[in-house]
Amino acid sequence: MFRDMRRKKQLLSPEESLQILENGTSGVLAVAGDDGYPYTVPLSYVYHDSKIYFHAAKSGHKIDAVRNCSKASFCVIGQDQIVPEKYTSLYRSVVAFGKIRILKDDAEKRDAIEKLAVRYNPDADASEIDEAIRKDWEPLCMLEFTIEHMTGKEGSELAAARRKGAI
Repeated sequence: MFRDMRRKKQLLSPEESLQILENGTSGVLAVAGDDGYPYTVPLSYVYHDSKIYFHAAKSGHKIDAVRNCSKASFCVIGQDQIVPEKYTSLYRSVVAFGKIRILKDDAEKRDAIEKLAVRYNPDADASEIDEAIRKDWEPLCMLEFTIEHMTGKEGSELAAARRKGAI
C-alpha cells in the first residue's frame, strides 16, 4: 500500500524516526484540500502512543478537508543544517501517513488537549492547565492522527558519516 523509500541508505530506523516525532514541536500536516489541491498547514503537535494530536478551530479549510477525506500525512524536520560550501544541508526528517479524525467525545478531547498542554508547558501545575483549557474549551477542536506508515530519512552526508562510524 505504501511505497518503499528509494534511497535505502538514507533510511532512519523506526526508533530514530520516533525520536524525531517525540522531540519535535511543529510539523506540516497535508490533507486533500479544495478542488483536488493539496492543503498543507504548519501545526504544533504532541505525539503519544502512535498518535499525533493537534488543536484547531472548529471551522476552516483544514477542518473541511478532514471531514471530506480522513487520509493525511504529517512531516517533521528534526534537523536542517545548511552546508553552504557543499550546496547541501544536513537534514533528518520523518513523514507519517495515516488517518485523521475530529475528536467528538469530550473525554477524548480533554485527554488530547491535556497532553498538548503538558508538552508545551511541562512546568505548569494541574490547576493552571485546567484554567487554560476551560478558558478556550468552546472554540476548541482536537484532531487525532493515527499513524499507519512512517519513514524517516537523513541527508546523504549524514548517512555516509554514520556508515563510517563518525556519528
